[in-house]
Amino acid sequence: MQVLPGDSPRLEGEDKVHVLRLAALESSLPPILVDRKSMRVIDGIHRLMAASIKGLEVIDVEFFDGNSDDAFLKAVEANVEHGLPLTQADRTAAAFRILKSHPSMSDRAIAKSTGLGARAVAELRRSSDSVPKSNFRIGRDGKVRPLNGAQGRLRVAELIRENPEASLRQVARTAGVSPATALDVRRRLERGDDPVSSQGSPDSFDAQAAKRALPEQSPAVIGPHCAATLEKLMRDPSLRQSELGRRLLRMFKENVLGAKDMTDIVASVPSHCIELIIELSRHNSQIWEDFAHELNRRAGVVKPE
Repeated sequence: MQVLPGDSPRLEGEDKVHVLRLAALESSLPPILVDRKSMRVIDGIHRLMAASIKGLEVIDVEFFDGNSDDAFLKAVEANVEHGLPLTQADRTAAAFRILKSHPSMSDRAIAKSTGLGARAVAELRRSSDSVPKSNFRIGRDGKVRPLNGAQGRLRVAELIRENPEASLRQVARTAGVSPATALDVRRRLERGDDPVSSQGSPDSFDAQAAKRALPEQSPAVIGPHCAATLEKLMRDPSLRQSELGRRLLRMFKENVLGAKDMTDIVASVPSHCIELIIELSRHNSQIWEDFAHELNRRAGVVKPE
């Protein structure tokens, strides 16, 4: 059975020097990866050419089953993981092609497949109108995450009303949400509730809601008195000359200065992380409360009433 050259992610084609280097090896090479349907090489064209130079008529093969777009994605991933590295231009061109063929893949997933940074992939997505739009992303863990939770829930409600007998998995896949979200929407509809929580569930979280959720007293945390207090402590030699003292100052500095960006930070928290961050924030708040209580107790011992 004859194999054919495939759709390589290498813009400059095969590296002849690398082929000769492989042909000079006496040890056997790993199997090449071939598309079962077309018999075209997905990964291993250098190994195939090296085998031809050595006069071999048979080569070990592993088969891939899938469409041409998935085959190209597999080719990129294989070349990133081992063998002759892809150039920066190769990886950028591959990422752009994958964005167009797999628009629902998250930036981080494409970055991992191509060996680029997630920011570079995101910039490629934003910079071109030829990349199809998608209202959800599929992450590296295979989970589906909607870009707009409220829209996803409304779409689920619409699909359920159109076809009440449809399976939740089918509805979730069509709407671009998780099966758990689809189940929650169906239960809300059965109770006569709105599919999107009026109290702002994690799925409907947005920047404006985040700003409204901030307590009114937040500005006092970063007021001039607090900043002046921190500056005074930062100049205290007894703290600056102690490792634990410097550690305490760093903790305070991060808290005080970070509070200035709190509104933007709250708005940027991914919806699927909100509950965990709330729990961790409350835990940290309790740590500081206990810390203040212990200091207050110590102050009472040092300077009793």
